[in-house]
Amino acid sequence: MHVLLCDVGPRDGLQNEPEVLSPETRADLVDRLGAAGLRRIEAVSFVRADRVPQMAGAEEVIERVQRREGVELSGLVLNERGWERFATARLDRVNVTFAATETFNLRNGNATLAEAIERAEAILTAAGETPATVTISCSFGCPFEGRVDPGTVADLASPFAARAEVVLADTIGVATPSAVRALVERARAAGFHGHNTRNTGYANCLAALEGGARVLDASVGGLGGCPFSPRATGNVATEDLVYLLEGEGVETGIDLDKLVGVSDWLEEVLGRTLEGYVYRAGSWPG
Repeated sequence: MHVLLCDVGPRDGLQNEPEVLSPETRADLVDRLGAAGLRRIEAVSFVRADRVPQMAGAEEVIERVQRREGVELSGLVLNERGWERFATARLDRVNVTFAATETFNLRNGNATLAEAIERAEAILTAAGETPATVTISCSFGCPFEGRVDPGTVADLASPFAARAEVVLADTIGVATPSAVRALVERARAAGFHGHNTRNTGYANCLAALEGGARVLDASVGGLGGCPFSPRATGNVATEDLVYLLEGEGVETGIDLDKLVGVSDWLEEVLGRTLEGYVYRAGSWPG
């Protein structure tokens, strides 16, 4: 089995950090991930700098990135203004996102669920032949509304499945493997974005593969969370997931030792120990 790992560290990871890194450093992170063998990297998001200052200067980040053959760079877009900025940048894939609940859309994007869906549809139409991902956040639970009905998520995913790659996100890390497996299968989702908030993230990734997903999001060092979700801690660590998948016979095409080196470097940049385990323990004793 082959799986495509998308490292969301430069976007979803760094947006939850208290430090605001320079565009040069963020571009360096993207370059290091590409050199380690990541075939897809979510490099930036086109959002308001006053709301998410860590993501300011997305265009400058992209200008500084060294483009590599076979490495797809993705950018997150929430609305039409974000799409306009995306369209002028040299990116390979647009990631359009909305939440499965009314309250989270209002808190995160200042839009109702219906308005968020309408925005997503408009962006996909404008994108034309540009490869696109639709990420449905809070697919398993919402910090404001609680559990989310799987049928609701499946219904939200259905209209987009023929137009884009659909990824289900466990934004607040409440999912368990059986729920992930069942919903990925029911929604016919292409991918899964897991958080390890309650230490179920890695098991959930395996369950997503069993349900038919072939794209998994992860974040170098386990960075991330969600600044709009109370107590939502980090993503699944990319290097930990690579270790698990390769050990289970799932090919990723990623050089684990080089990826560990990226986390070592990032630890120095941020001045703290990261959430991941493999970069601290090493890929294998000795």
